[in-house]
Amino acid sequence: MAKLWGGRFQKETDTLVEDFHSSISFDQRLYKYDIKGSIAHARMLGRVGIIQPAEADAIACGLEEVLADIEAGRVKFSVEAEDIHMNVEQLLTAKIGEMGKKLHTARSRNDQVALDIRMYLKDEIDSIIALLRGLQLSLLDLAEKHIDTVMPGYTHLQRAQPVTFGHHLMAYCEMFRRDVERLDDCRRRTDVMPLGAGALAGTTFPLDRVYVAKQLGFTAITENSLDAVSDRDFAVEFAAAASLAMVHMSRFCEEIILWSSAEFSFIELDDAYSTGSSMMPQKKNPDVAELIRGKAGRVFGDLQALLTMLKGLPLAYNKDMQEDKEALFDAVDTVKKCLVIFKPMLETMQVKKNVMAEAARGGFTNATDLADYLVRRGVPFREAHEAAGKAVLYCLEKGLTLDRMSMDDYKKFHSLVEEDVYKAVDINNCVDSRKVPGGPSSEKVSEAIARARQRLE
Repeated sequence: MAKLWGGRFQKETDTLVEDFHSSISFDQRLYKYDIKGSIAHARMLGRVGIIQPAEADAIACGLEEVLADIEAGRVKFSVEAEDIHMNVEQLLTAKIGEMGKKLHTARSRNDQVALDIRMYLKDEIDSIIALLRGLQLSLLDLAEKHIDTVMPGYTHLQRAQPVTFGHHLMAYCEMFRRDVERLDDCRRRTDVMPLGAGALAGTTFPLDRVYVAKQLGFTAITENSLDAVSDRDFAVEFAAAASLAMVHMSRFCEEIILWSSAEFSFIELDDAYSTGSSMMPQKKNPDVAELIRGKAGRVFGDLQALLTMLKGLPLAYNKDMQEDKEALFDAVDTVKKCLVIFKPMLETMQVKKNVMAEAARGGFTNATDLADYLVRRGVPFREAHEAAGKAVLYCLEKGLTLDRMSMDDYKKFHSLVEEDVYKAVDINNCVDSRKVPGGPSSEKVSEAIARARQRLE
């Protein structure tokens, strides 16, 4: 097959190079964006008089037919044509003849691929944001159900202070909100149209770049032709934002895995989102959560691949940049797959409220509240902290909890303790008295849920 760039070459490309060089095996997913961009480019060429308006119309109609053929499965892409851009151009030329060769006027594959990737990524960011918002809504529904479900809060994976499951879920809602904000910010910088930059130095033809940008839904055009074709910052930004979203899902999955173990038994995952063992009949494994946790590493690797690919490149375009697509596509696909399955896994899990509450009561998570009780009676905090710590040690030795200790025992640790201490160390009261903004009281969690719903709307 004759190369579209073959004029100065006297030898055929080696077959090994054909396969090594070709990107059609993965960049074919950009076909819709390549064709849409080409239609806008052709119409602009006709509009400014670089080609005849009738030629522009014929090219646009031919491209629409190529699109229909691809979507109907009637096209077999060619490795010899290297990439999606040259495949589309050859399919167009086969359909409308020599006129198809005018399409590439005032354009390079360098600005063309930059355009395609930006268009693709804008759509994918919108899809991922929609999935994240759907997940947030599920979290809000679940948090609303569990505003009063007391559980231990942890530091160092040791029981620390009582919170509610609703409050715990809202922490992840905040993380996913930041993920949306980061993606939205990344989209803003992706939404810049590079077509017209040519190979690196623009073109001598009088292009109307603003017209093309409007036709393709871009809000701005690139300001520097060298940067336009060599910039992949937006892809790196996306991979970084995607990596953080995966970190948040992975952290959540780690907790789900712990909570579903017999040692915690806070939740039970639905059978539909668990698997068994081929050898041990009693097993119910949290494989979906484990896979999401594992797939986070893939996305981190995609980010690292993009950064490493770019770090030593001189301006402007270099063939190394062909490596951007597989990493970007994998990051997109992995995040979407994980979000799609994470939501129903979460919605169908059974929450064991009694086990959570008992864990909060049994772990001395109310010890800080005992210290605070003494502080409110005028005891310096360090003294109160020591008294509460000694009370905990006593309970451990006697097999007691702070809410079951007698008043005589309390008096051993501080003379200012009175009967109202039992209200102070009551687990439910410990949670509900934390009414500081951002705290776990039912009042503050309800307010947080309402604000989150308002933002999502």
